[in-house]
Amino acid sequence: MRLATRLLPSVLLSVFALASAAFAQDLAVRGRIVHTMGGARIEDGVVLVRGGKIAAVGRASEVALPAGVQVLEAAVVTPGLIDAHSSLGLAGWLNYAHDKDELERSSALQPELRAIDAYNAREPLIEWVRGFGVTTVHTGHAPGAVISGQTMIVKLRGETLDEAVLQPLAMVAATLGEGATSEDDKAQPGTRAKAAALLREELVKTQSWMAKRARAVEEKEPLERDLRRETLALVLEGKVPLLVTAQRAQDIATALRLAKEFDFHLVLDGAAEAPLVLDAIRAAQVPVIVHPTMFRAVGETENLSLETPGALKKAGIQVALQGGYESYVPRARVVLFEAAEAAAYGLSFDDALGLITLDAARLLGIEQRVGSLEVGKDGDLALYDGDPFEYTTHCVGVVIDGRVVSSEKR
Repeated sequence: MRLATRLLPSVLLSVFALASAAFAQDLAVRGRIVHTMGGARIEDGVVLVRGGKIAAVGRASEVALPAGVQVLEAAVVTPGLIDAHSSLGLAGWLNYAHDKDELERSSALQPELRAIDAYNAREPLIEWVRGFGVTTVHTGHAPGAVISGQTMIVKLRGETLDEAVLQPLAMVAATLGEGATSEDDKAQPGTRAKAAALLREELVKTQSWMAKRARAVEEKEPLERDLRRETLALVLEGKVPLLVTAQRAQDIATALRLAKEFDFHLVLDGAAEAPLVLDAIRAAQVPVIVHPTMFRAVGETENLSLETPGALKKAGIQVALQGGYESYVPRARVVLFEAAEAAAYGLSFDDALGLITLDAARLLGIEQRVGSLEVGKDGDLALYDGDPFEYTTHCVGVVIDGRVVSSEKR
């Protein structure tokens, strides 16, 4: 079952749809090579965007352009890139207390924390990441607590949340293993067994609350609001996935076991030792937002590999690539460079680009809007002066919903 059917109803996108109209403009983007990701690449191709949506895609000789339409040109054109998991907008570039909203450490269990209440659309790090062609990000509370909070999906544009938000609640973020434990912080569990027990107990309590809620509805009696239970009920009802950061094979196994026990929709995050449990992940049909290829191989990620994205893809597991969360600099990675490394270690160019475009969109359940250059989809494009995966190539333009949001050579 695809995650697109598991997320909240599309009515949540209405605010964003209205904001899009205000940004839209008509333009054409022409490239010597256009990677549509919805089919074969097009040489001397053009993408026509009207009203913020893609109106035509094809060879330049076959697409009629309206008189006077603005034309942008580049050597290579791709769909706007998608970062499948980040803390961008909550974690800021200065690395000071005032821009560290990605992780609340006062409690191990805080599913009620909303990403939309912490996202800063004016964070300078957003502009920096966007300048490399990233247009859509799944962002929110970072790993580091048993349940750290909620995530959201945004477009990297505008100066307010309403202008940026695509999906206000995408997943609930959890962590298992060393990332959720601490010997010094008494607010956090001290062992991985305790962390798993806390998560299990919280889900059991939510099941009891859901039964109580059902009785209250049946008997038409009032029920006191409980933000924590309301959020986790969405997970247990299958409306919102539980995103579990688990690096060690044993912690991945625990996540799979919990998903089977409580029948929730699991998305694995990080999964440094996924190659050791490929069969179990594949059998459970659980998607993986794999760690950045160039992540630091220390501690519980000591066994990560540059070949892991390729191994997951080859095994037939749904996979996407992430910029991830950095507690120190660089704070936010750029998925373009991470995908380039994946292409050098076991993936073809198209498969690597897919990890940060259409595959990422499918995993997040937003492929009807973004991820490929197809008629009817959002006018999100990235323009490059050469092969996007070459170190010497620059991003020379970024378009979101038909609006040029970056034209600086980067």
